[in-house]
Amino acid sequence: MDIINQTSHELYNIILEALGQAVSAGKIPSEPIPPFSVEIPADSSNGDFSTNVAMVSAKALKMPPRKIAEIIKEEMNVETAFINDVEIARPGFINFFANANWFSNVVRDVLNKEENYGKSEYGDGKKVLVEFVSANPTGPMHIGNARGGAMGDALVEVLNWSGYSAKREFYVNDAGNQIDKFGISLNARYLQLIYGEDKVEFPENGYQGADIIEHVKNFYEIHGDKYKDCEETQRINALTDYALPLNITALKTDLQKYRIDYDIWFKESTLHMNSEVARIISLLKEKGVTYEKDGALWLKAAEYGCDQDFVLIRSNGLPTYIVPDIAYHYNKLEVRKFDKAINIWGADHHGYLPRLKASLKALGIDPTRLDIILMQMVRLIRDGEPVKVSKRTGKSITLNTLLDEVPIDAARFFFNAREANTHMDFDLNLAVEQSNKNPVYYVQYAHARISKILQKSELQDELNNSQDDSFLDLLETEYERELIRKIALLPMEIINAAKAYDPSRLTRYVTDVATAYHKFYDKCRVLGEEKNLSSARIMLCAATKNVIKNVLTILKIDSPENM
Repeated sequence: MDIINQTSHELYNIILEALGQAVSAGKIPSEPIPPFSVEIPADSSNGDFSTNVAMVSAKALKMPPRKIAEIIKEEMNVETAFINDVEIARPGFINFFANANWFSNVVRDVLNKEENYGKSEYGDGKKVLVEFVSANPTGPMHIGNARGGAMGDALVEVLNWSGYSAKREFYVNDAGNQIDKFGISLNARYLQLIYGEDKVEFPENGYQGADIIEHVKNFYEIHGDKYKDCEETQRINALTDYALPLNITALKTDLQKYRIDYDIWFKESTLHMNSEVARIISLLKEKGVTYEKDGALWLKAAEYGCDQDFVLIRSNGLPTYIVPDIAYHYNKLEVRKFDKAINIWGADHHGYLPRLKASLKALGIDPTRLDIILMQMVRLIRDGEPVKVSKRTGKSITLNTLLDEVPIDAARFFFNAREANTHMDFDLNLAVEQSNKNPVYYVQYAHARISKILQKSELQDELNNSQDDSFLDLLETEYERELIRKIALLPMEIINAAKAYDPSRLTRYVTDVATAYHKFYDKCRVLGEEKNLSSARIMLCAATKNVIKNVLTILKIDSPENM
């Protein structure tokens, strides 16, 4: 257990014991105490820990909160929790101020745990599958995929650091309408290459990207006009069988460049080949949750939380697009037995979620085992103006071209800088700027600045071999203690990020740590002070460096030693 949780737990028990002693002394009536919290105040002037026990107990005990707080304070013994002082604040908060040993222990804990500082067993090993990006393999990935990729990859790391067993999955949509559209686009470009663009009409809803033309040119170099006179289905299949694997390989290559390595690449086509799509229909029929109407098969979705019923099998006998998705999520939760499935989707899918959850509920699966993160759009900004993009016409900035312009560290930090449900502007100029205005540069510079101090320190080897670190109690200025408070928060911040599915908590947190460090650096001389004080500050620097590096490791961002 990390020091903050340990102290909070100890204070919670001390408060309960004080309440019990107050009852025995006849100071308060014997009544059940409602749930209360021990938290870290936003403003450190209100203490290092604070509890609302007096306010939440006022009704049950029929006493003013401040009176309850005074009684609890009289009955408490906080020495074992490394508390130096206890104050009561309006309207009845009890604020606790940590002593020097508590701050020293934080530094010791960070240095002792090194690369493991921040890890916990909160998730109890539960199996979680995070599916993200899952771009159609019909063309290159766009900016939305770049945001979802950075976010999903960081979320898996956050979950694993929090004690879950989380995996990354890419769902390859290699079946269905988008593949049909891909095929007819390739077919039209192939025939245009042979007969001329004015002789062959390009389908209105076809993919017009330059990658389609490139595929066809390469295909023609291999096969020439061999397929010009064959049956159209055969030609489309040949073109698709050639181009689709190349696109999937390109997706993998681009994502690896982006530092994302998936644990699982799951192909939609396997659901059809393994008859899992047909099995889902059979299961739904067996459970009596379907009916026929107008020659189509419908799901009684309104009975399971959806706004209306919807079609599963069209009157022509073909399944609707949702059926493979139902089969896919059944596979995740029931076949592969993941405790939780998390999907990162674009915000335009918000209306799809109730249908999918209703389908799972109809199958007897707890729909809360599926969580959807809806991600808002990204707008690229250059020179203060939006960059116009259009995937359909092939004039978009792809993930690959973005990474040719913007450092990967900046891309991953920027895309994790805001919550998924907020629109974001990605400033291309700021992302490449090497100044403290650039948040990733600002954080990395703090790490490099510490590294330089540690490289210069003649005391480092001596400290590494020393058994006596009592001098850590000398860290008593407001700048030192504020920095220690910040680094103490890492385990809790990671758990909170896991609870909220929000890695952006960590970019904000590590920026706060860097800010606290820069303030400390400006106000507290590290080298050249009296030996014990210098030693204490060197250890605080080393602990801060460790925290920054651990956060950047979670985000898969480099931690430079020199800048």
